[in-house]
Amino acid sequence: MKKVILTLSLAALAGGVWAQQNKTAMKYAPVINAELAKKHLSILASDEFEGRETGKPGAEKAANYIAAEFKALGLQPVNGSYFMNVPLIESSFSVSVFTVGSMAYTAGKDFSATGSLRHNIAADAMGGDGGVVYSKEILFIGYGIGTDTYNDLKDVDIAGKVVLYISFGEPMVNGVSKVSGTDKMSKWGTDRATRISFLQSKKPALILAVNPASSAVRRGNGARMMIKPEGTAVATAPVYTITPAIANELLKPTGKTIAELKAAIDQNGQPQTQKVATTINTTFEAIEKPVKAVNVYGLLPGTDAKLKHETLVISSHYDHIGILPEGTPGDRVFNGADDDGSGTTGVLSIARAYSQAAKAGKGPRRSILFLTVVGEEKGLLGSEYYSQHPAIAVENTIADLNIDMIGRVGEEYAGKADSANTVYVIGSAMLSTDLRKVSENANNTYIKMNLDYKYDDPNDKNQFYYRSDHYNFAKLGIPIAFYFNGVHKDYHGLGDDITKINFPLLAKRAQLVYYTAWDLANADKRPVVDGKNTR
Repeated sequence: MKKVILTLSLAALAGGVWAQQNKTAMKYAPVINAELAKKHLSILASDEFEGRETGKPGAEKAANYIAAEFKALGLQPVNGSYFMNVPLIESSFSVSVFTVGSMAYTAGKDFSATGSLRHNIAADAMGGDGGVVYSKEILFIGYGIGTDTYNDLKDVDIAGKVVLYISFGEPMVNGVSKVSGTDKMSKWGTDRATRISFLQSKKPALILAVNPASSAVRRGNGARMMIKPEGTAVATAPVYTITPAIANELLKPTGKTIAELKAAIDQNGQPQTQKVATTINTTFEAIEKPVKAVNVYGLLPGTDAKLKHETLVISSHYDHIGILPEGTPGDRVFNGADDDGSGTTGVLSIARAYSQAAKAGKGPRRSILFLTVVGEEKGLLGSEYYSQHPAIAVENTIADLNIDMIGRVGEEYAGKADSANTVYVIGSAMLSTDLRKVSENANNTYIKMNLDYKYDDPNDKNQFYYRSDHYNFAKLGIPIAFYFNGVHKDYHGLGDDITKINFPLLAKRAQLVYYTAWDLANADKRPVVDGKNTR
């Protein structure tokens, strides 16, 4: 009997503590409001910030604004600074000559080319910044896939050779993939980088990737950004993305077209790898220059001596895609109010709420790192660099709540009754069922939004789980939740400006993240990792 009474007393005490926590959380949530959101976003998404493109003055202005706000809120600098330098380089790759037999082709019109000659086999052999490849033979290697179930490169050495492969899809026989063994394609078929990395590891001189979409061919020209490689660079081959017409010219000696060779593979699931006597000649060069880029972060230390070493990350990306060239008529600035000015505004608003709670002696038990990253639009570069050089040890990072586009109603909810009370939540149960439970409990307790899990699927055709900065945390095994309003007609367009932002909705979604963070930061136990990443 005494044991039962004691248990009930402890339960009552725990319930009382939790009720007090709820009351405290609700006291500071109104700090996150439409007025504050509009104040921040009116600055971040202004024409003055010129679309916040990574490496440009507008991004630097945004970084300085965010750092000043973190400092004003009393957040602590990390390693002595609110800025984390991200060593990016911009690589421009050009091809002056590309001929197949007597046919000459033009980069940007007939094909696109990417490469980084400092790390290129042909350039290393020449000892300079230019490269030349001349060969009287190429290797057609089908889909360029190498697995236990299907292997285009079995007993084939491609080192130092020119290879041609089909860069889309994978062999499907009667609707079943020879790679995955199911009716769904594997990562080889859905992720172009998987095959490129695999082929480059075999050290060919040149990779020719045939793509049926001419728009995809032309899009690859111009400069691209990457994280500056550390240590000794690994030699990699340049990649030319070519049209089927060029591929057919290369394959003329076989008497077959690229479509016919693809059909032959798909019909019986057997590779069609073969040598082709074709003369190819190409000359290329690259220029690399450093890019000034920073992540911006501020730390709110936890109050519990036993738990404050554990840290929750609340993140967004502050960069966007910049400005059209001078002389362009009309509006030139891609303001990126929703993408991701809204997410950064959410982070700043949440930080203010927690700052006020901390100043009143009601700070969270665990620490919270407010992180806004650069280079998301260039390939998740800022968050990738953070994941490689984390300010908080991975084992002490309990979760990442990432906010990317929360200021609008996505196209699928336009005109619906619950359009202004919905948010897509992606990945919350992917690595931790605990995180999903905390998220839903916080929503049910405090905010009562419609949480849509439509895109909470690694196999979703939109691939949203892989397309924002949370994924670089997920790759480390850190539980994540990604908050997203869905795409709309102004996505990456000039129309993504502040006049179309729903500020009350932005604030409500940010409050959802705030409440979820509150419960995570104050819980006795961190969320258990009981899932695994899908790549």
